[in-house]
Amino acid sequence: MSLTRLALLALAAAAGWGFAAGEASAQNEQFIPRLVYRTGPYAPNGIPFADGYADYIDMVNARDSGVNGIKITYEECETGYNNDKGVECYERLKNKGPTGASLVDPLSTGITYALIERATADKIPVVSMGYGRADASYGAVFPYVFTLPATYWAQADALIKYVAQQEGGEAKLKGKKISLVYHDSAYGKEPIATLEKLSEKYGYTFQKYAVSPPGIDQKATWLQIRQQRPNWVFMWGWGVMNSTAIKEAAAVGFPMDHFIGVWWSGSEPDVVPAGKAAIGYKSGTFHGAGTDYKVIKDILKYVYDKGGGHTTKDKVGEVLYNRGVINAIYDLEAIRTAQEHFGKKPLKGEQVQWGYEHLDITPARIAALGAEGLMVPVQLSCANHEGNGNVRIQQWDGQHWKFVSDWIQPDREMLEDMYKESALKYAKEKNITPRDCSKQAAAVK
Repeated sequence: MSLTRLALLALAAAAGWGFAAGEASAQNEQFIPRLVYRTGPYAPNGIPFADGYADYIDMVNARDSGVNGIKITYEECETGYNNDKGVECYERLKNKGPTGASLVDPLSTGITYALIERATADKIPVVSMGYGRADASYGAVFPYVFTLPATYWAQADALIKYVAQQEGGEAKLKGKKISLVYHDSAYGKEPIATLEKLSEKYGYTFQKYAVSPPGIDQKATWLQIRQQRPNWVFMWGWGVMNSTAIKEAAAVGFPMDHFIGVWWSGSEPDVVPAGKAAIGYKSGTFHGAGTDYKVIKDILKYVYDKGGGHTTKDKVGEVLYNRGVINAIYDLEAIRTAQEHFGKKPLKGEQVQWGYEHLDITPARIAALGAEGLMVPVQLSCANHEGNGNVRIQQWDGQHWKFVSDWIQPDREMLEDMYKESALKYAKEKNITPRDCSKQAAAVK
């Protein structure tokens, strides 16, 4: 046999072995589809979140070889914050990986609404971290949707509690005017029912102002606000709408320290474009900002110091970057929890759903993750897909976000009743028989 033929046979064998090795490697991976928006009017907010999420996955793969040796893989799909594109991305990616998509993070209330029935039928968890439909916290009706660590309804209640503290007590709310400037979408409308309910309870006047997306023209809205002279203004905005609102509020002389945004209206891209006008502006939040956390330092060490990373070092630690990191922590901890039950292997969506329903991120686990001060404990169950999260208020000082309140506990009894009532109404409309969580099987067969 000629040397040439021997060489060709050797190359063929090597190629075959390489294919087999690659195939084996692929079978040892857990796939997560990434619905992102790095383009369009919401890109300034979508980009840092996507960067933080991806950097955490890359860090875990580099530092720990994945979760219990199972490499985490992902593929981004651009939605442009468009519902139809979000559904297209989900359908294109849901069957990737050895076991299909393990979960999906829509990063959009509208896309969340559009995916709930599809993903439930596909047995793929929808993780709407701090967004989406609040009544999905009622796990008996929404088994595949998770709203941790707190919903818009919970945040709305917490903001009213904060205002009451500033005014000298709940009794002082009577006769006050509280306005809501909101993104005219399913997302922006989420807190309205809660704020209306609380206005009846406390006696404040509730005014609402819809802003057409993307929200670059708000002059008429703020002229109305100047005429109505509310005591406090809340904002449920996103993208360019936020910085535009802050500029317009300053233009009509509204005091920034009485202007509070939802946690999606409280990041650097929201305030930096407004310059000095943004100083004093406040927002809700459920986590810390900055880089003074071991987990963030590990991202810099294992990703950026090795020449990787999806952004620049100066952007690491921004509010939405850290929020993306926390989202990734939740997802990987749910996968880890499921592995403890089903085995250290790539898992199906329904198994990861079990992991989410049994998720228990304790203070000790947070310390082990290097996330002390960055995030708070969360525990989920079949019945409770939110986790009793608290809310904190932060304020922009011109350079940094700083906490200006303690953790605020929303009225859980009221919220649970609201979740249940709304979820059961949904179940009736959709002909869904709610699960009996007291009798739920402990494992997925």
